[in-house]
Amino acid sequence: MPEAADAVPDHDPHWQRNLWVCVVGAFTTIVAMTLLLPFLPLYVEHLGVSDPAAVVQWSGAAFGATFLSAALTAPLWGRLGDRYGRKLMLIRASLGMAIAMSLIGLAQNVWQLVLLRLLAGLLGGYASGATILVATQTPKARSGWALGMLASGIMAGNLAGPLIGGLLPPLVGIRNTFFIAGAVIFLTFLATTFVLKEAPRRGPAKPGQAAPANLGWRQLEQRRSVATMFLVACLLMFALLSIEPIITVYLMQLHTENLTLMAGVVMSGAALGSILAASRLGRLADRIGHWPVLSACLAVTAVLLIPQAFVSNVWQLAILRFAMGLATGGLLPCIASIIRHAVPQQVAGRMLGYSTSSQYVGQVLGPLTGGFLGGHFGMGMVFLGTSALMAGCALLTWRLAPGP
Repeated sequence: MPEAADAVPDHDPHWQRNLWVCVVGAFTTIVAMTLLLPFLPLYVEHLGVSDPAAVVQWSGAAFGATFLSAALTAPLWGRLGDRYGRKLMLIRASLGMAIAMSLIGLAQNVWQLVLLRLLAGLLGGYASGATILVATQTPKARSGWALGMLASGIMAGNLAGPLIGGLLPPLVGIRNTFFIAGAVIFLTFLATTFVLKEAPRRGPAKPGQAAPANLGWRQLEQRRSVATMFLVACLLMFALLSIEPIITVYLMQLHTENLTLMAGVVMSGAALGSILAASRLGRLADRIGHWPVLSACLAVTAVLLIPQAFVSNVWQLAILRFAMGLATGGLLPCIASIIRHAVPQQVAGRMLGYSTSSQYVGQVLGPLTGGFLGGHFGMGMVFLGTSALMAGCALLTWRLAPGP
């Protein structure tokens, strides 16, 4: 029976301590993983690639490699976390990422760089693992707020990483920057190992009782809601990441001065908005329901994307991106909370792992599609297309939301 399958406490007694360890750990690992963005093309050149077109292609391959391998392995780590403990998965991820980041600093050619970025995605996944742990250990009534706090830490890492990556290489060198990143992730490994606590795993099922970890997809009562969240998670990241590659080119068309600086301001605006709004929207969702907040945030995002296609100067775009960040800050926490509420505790990690894979698929396909549409149909079409996509997701979640 479903009730028996979920007959375990809905939260861990150490959930608050674990939340803060996960927030700090996700922040530091995301910083370490994103600080290479400003100097990745320079590192590719340093590894012997001289043709400008090849530098761009290899930089894109190295950047996307981590998402590709992470998408393939996220469900596996989620399932193993259900079976052997989610703390163990975070220890594995933090130690694996520390080793992989340090090895990237030792790469001797561009092939090694791409393979090591694949290794980082294969062994890593601390932020996604932290999302699973927080979602499954936090009381259901507080899950939106807790996941919002974690999302703020993740977005803060995405904001700080490129800024730190622009400052460190001139001071310590590119290779030493990777070694420092590896050392910082190793500190996260130590904190996860010795500070984070997890309640003992439940023993084997009694004779005649179904093993919850082996629940199949057809046994999930709310599988339609879960499948909808997988689709929305993929389309959300597809839409958001389809815009990132074209922002700098879009600003060039607006005749922007200090191009790289202003591109950084525009890109950071959405992240800053998400940091400020994530926990507040999560708390609101805990109070009035996750489905209505999800639908409303998707609808507001769709509306705010439309004027971005018609701006006449960089500051208009920056303000609109910041406002859009306020709306998107509540999306991923709501998606994770809905999945957590819809599935038994013992398979929550596996289902959240599939959600993470869906997001990675969107992160891989989004930039490719955005670059193609922007190059062939104009930059405005990317904003309008993603607006239509978000509007469709808002309508879908509104129509499928369960009744009161």
